[in-house]
Parts: sequence; structure tokens; C-alpha cells
Amino acid sequence: MEEWVPFGSRFYSLMLLVLFFARGMDFLSTWVATPNMVLEGNPIARKLGWRWGIPVNVALCLAFAIWPFPAIVIATTSVLVAARNFQAAWLMRSMGEENYREWHRQRLQETPATLFLFCLFGQTGLMVLLGSVVIFFAMADTHSVLLGIGFGILGYAVAVAFYTILGVWRLRRSDLRAASRNCRPLMPSMPSNNGGGKLIDLCPGKDIPAPGG
Repeated sequence: MEEWVPFGSRFYSLMLLVLFFARGMDFLSTWVATPNMVLEGNPIARKLGWRWGIPVNVALCLAFAIWPFPAIVIATTSVLVAARNFQAAWLMRSMGEENYREWHRQRLQETPATLFLFCLFGQTGLMVLLGSVVIFFAMADTHSVLLGIGFGILGYAVAVAFYTILGVWRLRRSDLRAASRNCRPLMPSMPSNNGGGKLIDLCPGKDIPAPGG
């Protein structure tokens, strides 16, 4: 599993099929959720778009299929990401990409940052724990397939945390730029009864009610 396999061999073909399936599910779930890539969290994938993203990923699959260990890591992460995409893809598609983004922005405005971060790291922390347990027992038994799956789970947890925070930061920066230009919030302020700072700040200098009244 740690060594390269011959190009075109039976095991290479198996790894290539696994990678094509996993990356294909990631692409399919992304297309269902955001066909115009408006909601794509990965800035590299969004910049590549469908035109370049598909051939680049095909080339990566052809390259990594000769090295089974990273192939399993990539496939595991991709399948978990696809599953997460499918969870909300129906809502994104039915609402429309722009409407969903604005709806999501409003929810972030109304949510205390501490609550959001607690839930985010609760989700990703449990995934890290699960992946670490798999890695621990895989290393004890020198089982490379399980080790690859464990690292794939860890990669998924890191990707979810990183790209979620990146997306929130981009929304916050966009709102701050608009607020500084217009000296008004993009959307009405909704006070929170849960306390804590908001994820997306509003127009500086305005007399905005503090959370809780």
C-alpha cells in the first residue's frame, strides 16, 4: 500500500476506479448544490470552474492511482465531502444560489460567534477523534487501508473547519466593505438573546442595539 503500483496493472485500475468514483461524487454533489459555483467553498475549485476543474481532477486521479495510500486518503475525504454536500444540496438548489447565500448570511448575522464556533468545532472535533481512533488501531495492526481511511477522515475534518471559517470570513469582509461604502448594514440587524459577538459585523459608527436588548 505504501509503494507505487505499476501503471495499467490490475491494482492500479482498482485505485483509479475508486478515485474516479469518489471525485465524481464530489463533483456531482457540488453541481446539484451550486451549478454556477457561487457557493463553492474552495477558492481554487471556484477559480478553475467546471471547464478546468474536471480535466485537472482526471489528471490527478491518473497520477495518484499509482500510489494507493494517498489515493485512499483522497477518496475517503472526497466521499465524506460529497455526503456533506448532498445533505444540503436540495435546499441550495431549490432556493437558488444567490438566495441561499443571502439566507445563510442572515443566519450568520443572527448567530453569536461563540455558538457558531462551538458547533463547528464540535462537528469537526468528533470527526478528528474518529479518524484518530482508526489511525491508532491501523498503526497497531499495520493495516494500510484502515490507516488511509483514518487520514482521510482527518482530512475531511480539517477541510470542513478551514473552508467553513474561510467562507464566513469572506462574507464578513464583503459586508464590512459594503458597510464602509454605504455607512449602513446590508441587512437589518437582529438582536441575539444568546450573547456573544456576531459573526458578521454591521456598519461601524451606527447606533446598533447590543445583543440581548
